[in-house]
Amino acid sequence: MPETEKKKKFGFLNQFKNKYRLVIMNDDTFEEKASFVLSPRSVFVFVVSSTLFLIIAVIYLIAFTSLREYIPGYADVNMRRNLVKLTYKTDSLNNELAARDIYLNNLKAVLSGNYKDSIDAGTLKDTTKKFERIDIKPSEEDLALRRQIEEEEKTSLRFTEKSAEKTGINAFFFFVPLKGLVSNKFKATPDHYGIDIVAQRNEAIKATLDGTVTLADWTPETGHVIQLQHDENIISIYKHNSVLLKKAGDRVKAGEPVAIIGESGELTTGPHLHFELWYKGKAVDPQEYMSF
Repeated sequence: MPETEKKKKFGFLNQFKNKYRLVIMNDDTFEEKASFVLSPRSVFVFVVSSTLFLIIAVIYLIAFTSLREYIPGYADVNMRRNLVKLTYKTDSLNNELAARDIYLNNLKAVLSGNYKDSIDAGTLKDTTKKFERIDIKPSEEDLALRRQIEEEEKTSLRFTEKSAEKTGINAFFFFVPLKGLVSNKFKATPDHYGIDIVAQRNEAIKATLDGTVTLADWTPETGHVIQLQHDENIISIYKHNSVLLKKAGDRVKAGEPVAIIGESGELTTGPHLHFELWYKGKAVDPQEYMSF
């Protein structure tokens, strides 16, 4: 390589290593106030170091101090957390209000006599599946099993006309008048012929069987009382109600509301139902025929 090309190649690097003096002088007297020996390399290192320091300082201020809240679009972490909690609480309150509205509407319908003890099948229809495509035709094995059972029933003594008739209280299917906690069980004494069922306030009490209201009155000891006469000489009695929904002579269906739970009368310590079940003039334990 020629000498001139070497000088051109290394000339810039040599200049980068050269040292220069920065002199600060008084413009009027030319008196030297200060002087600094500098080189392009030291100036470059100083500028780069200062820039890195400023970048690190800015990142630290943004990440670990409250100054980040003043940056547009950067919210406080605690604020985000509180907003999420408030959203959950609002959603829960909306659900509670909706459930309370349904409860109050049902209670209003019961008190006004417009209660319908049935469920609209249209509201329970599952529209996410195509049920019409389901093949519900019985298989050959199913048909064979049905024919076998039908032949056995024709010759079986268990399915005679006499045995199919209702015989006694055990042949009845009782509707539970009130779901709750049995606080006082049946005792065969004159003081307690039934059971006490504790439940929430304003719960509807339903008829345990089809029957006729033979008594709908108020007594000082048991408050509002309603009594139903059923088939096979079965009688059901409901005491301590707050409101009676039926009057004497009304015909009721099993599961139809007849009263609202309460604590009326002197012989009560809180809202509950005293339920008695009588068969042929004798008190029986309701828990032997239904589960509360």
